[in-house]
Amino acid sequence: MDDENQMGQGPAVPPQAKEKANRGVTHGRKAAEDFRSAAGAMADEYRERGKEVLDDALHRVRSFQDDSKQYVRENPTKAVFTALGVGFVLGLIFRR
Repeated sequence: MDDENQMGQGPAVPPQAKEKANRGVTHGRKAAEDFRSAAGAMADEYRERGKEVLDDALHRVRSFQDDSKQYVRENPTKAVFTALGVGFVLGLIFRR
């Protein structure tokens, strides 16, 4: 019974095994920390890219809206007949 610990819970764990386990835990924690920081950096990068894309899309929409308003002011008759035609076609499509 020399290799059992004093509490009677089984064989004693050798000190080398404890050291290896502690090194493994330390290594795992460091790897998790590295992964967390890399994931955070990637998230920041994608967030910035998303903001750029959103700003570009908003700029394009505003530009299209301004161009549309200008076209309607310059060609009111064409705009009305175009809207009627599109509405008629959409009405036929959604009617079925």
